[in-house]
Amino acid sequence: MGKLPKLPIGIQTFEKIRNEDYLYVDKTKYLVNLIDSGTVYFFSRPRRFGKSLTVSTFEALFSGERELFEGLCAEEFFDRAGYKSHPVVRFDMSEVTANMGSDALRSSLLDRVRENAARLDVDIETTLPGDALTSLLNRASDRHGSAIVVLVDEYDKPILDNLHNPEEAEAAREELRNFYVRIKAADKHVRFVFITGIGKFSKMGVFSAMNNLKDISMNDKYAAMLGYTEEELLTYFGGHIEETAATLGKTKDGLITEMRDYYDGFSFDGKTMLYNPFSTLNFFDEPTFRNYWFESGTPSFIARYMKDRSLTVEQFRGMEVSRDFASSPGEIETTTAAGFLYQSGYLSLRPGIVDDYSLDYPNREVHSAMSALLTMNILGSDTAGASVTGLKAALIDNDASIAVREFNRLLASIPYDDYNASVREHFEMRNPRVNFGEWLYRSTLLSYLHGAGLRVEAETHGHRGRPDIVVEFRGRVWVMELKVVKKGEDAEKQADAALLQIIERGYAERFSDAVLLGMAIDDERRSIVEYRARVKGQGQTHKQSVNSTT
Repeated sequence: MGKLPKLPIGIQTFEKIRNEDYLYVDKTKYLVNLIDSGTVYFFSRPRRFGKSLTVSTFEALFSGERELFEGLCAEEFFDRAGYKSHPVVRFDMSEVTANMGSDALRSSLLDRVRENAARLDVDIETTLPGDALTSLLNRASDRHGSAIVVLVDEYDKPILDNLHNPEEAEAAREELRNFYVRIKAADKHVRFVFITGIGKFSKMGVFSAMNNLKDISMNDKYAAMLGYTEEELLTYFGGHIEETAATLGKTKDGLITEMRDYYDGFSFDGKTMLYNPFSTLNFFDEPTFRNYWFESGTPSFIARYMKDRSLTVEQFRGMEVSRDFASSPGEIETTTAAGFLYQSGYLSLRPGIVDDYSLDYPNREVHSAMSALLTMNILGSDTAGASVTGLKAALIDNDASIAVREFNRLLASIPYDDYNASVREHFEMRNPRVNFGEWLYRSTLLSYLHGAGLRVEAETHGHRGRPDIVVEFRGRVWVMELKVVKKGEDAEKQADAALLQIIERGYAERFSDAVLLGMAIDDERRSIVEYRARVKGQGQTHKQSVNSTT
């Protein structure tokens, strides 16, 4: 195997990637199509998905740096009759000072305008950022005898930086609104505009005056513009796949199957599945299945967001939404949780049955990480860690009493009334025949198990029914069934029925060895009060009332 191309981890500059022989997945056909099809675009994608690299590629394309595009789809762009380069004004809003008040924000915006002006050899006299931008666009166009290309990366970063301070967020929004509107006002001097961000949260917010802005974020034609399709993964990363498979002692197909489970599944049209580029690159660099993308961001922020709104992890899975669900009429602070989590990359689109789309977590990386956050929200970080350690030991030792103890520790800590208020009404509208309490107990246990890093199946269809939960850890398989005990019902009979259901319906038939666990949860006490456990193939059933063990 020859020398493999370098992995561009953290590199967001197109010129650096091309000049220093880093691997580049050619997405330039999408950029050329955008240039041919319109002039003013907005494109949202989650963090670390390649937005900044796309902006950098546009800059090189419009600046006439032909040598960088040799062998790429966009190479032919330079051979067109009448082709000419254009001066480029570029703003990276992640560089703007946004958390020190409006004066600091205005000063920082002005600095960014002056940097562009110096590069384009234009003088700016005014000290107001909006006026300075107008002067820059007009004078640069006149000086270079060409319309200007405007590229804005992470337009919403100053707002996101103030998300927990509504007054500062609104102040930042007002400053940005007054700044960006100057782009439209200079329309006759502008050839092309491309703006990126996490989400376009409001038609009445920052872009309220830019009604010529075309949002392509959910346009099917550009669904694969960022992220890697599996075809691209196999085409561009063939050598890295072979090397990593050899390192891990796996077959190529086996490695791809695991990577698909862990890092694939992002979708912005409900059809095209994409590997997370950041996680993919980091995995090939350090061949360990870890939550690279999730850990690179602000999980503490997402944990707080989920906790403040009493959100569960499972409540969004399968939720059907319309095509415009992410185009919230409110601001980021008031948008729906589903819209916010989708825009931020924590939820992804799938085909809908009744509506346009349904929602789910993109892959195992995101689902397990979000589940772990929920467990920490409920138990606290220290207790959660100890509980997961105890659970894993119990699964390995076939110890049902310890497993049930850890389940009860979690169930006892659920802020049940909070979840009732925030989730019940919406849940019962979508699932009128499903008991809310039963769903909440099951979904909380599922999140706990996913967050523990276990392989979990929930209500997987079999030929005679669906077990509530199937868990696999280090060769041990547990098949679990839950029954909720209402007031006046016999908990012992419900636990017996749960185990009998696993046996009679053959939920464990496909496993050579398994622990069968039937549990009865008291709805008033919100805990498992009886359980029945049996190792497959052994006739003896362990019956236990939990009162004497906890």
